[in-house]
Amino acid sequence: VSSGEIDILIGTHRLLSKDVSFKNLGLVIVDEEQRFGVTHKEHFKKLRAEVDLLTLTATPIPRTLHFSLSGARDISALSEPPEGRQAIETILAWREDDALIRKALLTEKTRGGQAFFLHNRVHSIEQRTRELQRLAPECTFAIGHGQMGGRELERVMESFTSGAVDVLVATTIVENGIDIPAAGTILIDEAEHYGLAELHQLRGRVGRGAHHAHCYLLIDRSRPLDEAARARIKALEELAHLGAGFQISMKDLEIRGAGNLLGQEQSGHIGQIGYDMYCRLLRQTVERLAHA
Repeated sequence: VSSGEIDILIGTHRLLSKDVSFKNLGLVIVDEEQRFGVTHKEHFKKLRAEVDLLTLTATPIPRTLHFSLSGARDISALSEPPEGRQAIETILAWREDDALIRKALLTEKTRGGQAFFLHNRVHSIEQRTRELQRLAPECTFAIGHGQMGGRELERVMESFTSGAVDVLVATTIVENGIDIPAAGTILIDEAEHYGLAELHQLRGRVGRGAHHAHCYLLIDRSRPLDEAARARIKALEELAHLGAGFQISMKDLEIRGAGNLLGQEQSGHIGQIGYDMYCRLLRQTVERLAHA
C-alpha cells in the first residue's frame, strides 16, 4: 500500500493505525458510517490535502445529515427498497409480558421461521436465556456476543444460519452484516436504552424473507421513559415502512441536535447562538465559498 502497488485496500478500523500509510490516497469510502467517529473520518484527510470522502449508511448521523441539508455536503438517497424486502410491523410491549414473548417466539417457530432476541448485557445474557427457555421450552436457543471466542461464535452463527437453532439471544453484535431470510421476528430487550439509528439497524435484521416480519420493542414497566426515549420509540413505531431510514435520520436530528461543524460532537445543540442563527451563518459561508 505504501509503495502504491495496491490500488484498492479494503479493511476494518485497522486501516486507521499509525503504521498504515498510503502513497497517494484519493478516495475513501466509509461503509456503515454510524460506527465511525469524527476522528476516524478526519484521519484520512490528514494524509493528503485532497481526499474525496464517500460515506454509506442506512441512517446518517445528525452531523452528517445536517451537513447535507445545509449544502456543505452532497447527498444521494436511495428510497426504493431491495427486491424481496418486507415491511416490518413494530410493536411496543412490556418486557415483563411473558405471555406476549412466548406467543411471539412460538408463532415464528410454528411458521418455520427463526427469531432474534436482543439483550445487550453480557453479564446477564445467560440468565435471560434461561428465562426464555422456561417461557418457550419448545424452542431451541443459542447465545452470541462479542466476548466469545471467534470459533465458538462462528459455530453459533452457523447453527443459527442452518436453521438448527430457533432463537438467537445476542447483543448488538448482530446489528450489521447479518442476512438470514428465515428470521422473521426480533425482540429488543430494554429498547429504551438504544439510539434511534441503532434500533432501526437492529429492526432491519428481519423482513428479508417471504414472511411478514415483526419487531417487538420491550420496555421496562417499572421505569417511566424520559422524553428523548419516548420520542425515539414513537418515531420507530410510526416510521416502520420500507425506505424509512432517511425520515428516521431526520427525526434523530430533531431529537438529538446537529452536532458541531468543526468539533468532534456528532450530535447535540449549538447553545451559544441558537440553531436558526447557526444555520443562517453556515448557509451564508457556504454560498460565499461556492462563489469565491
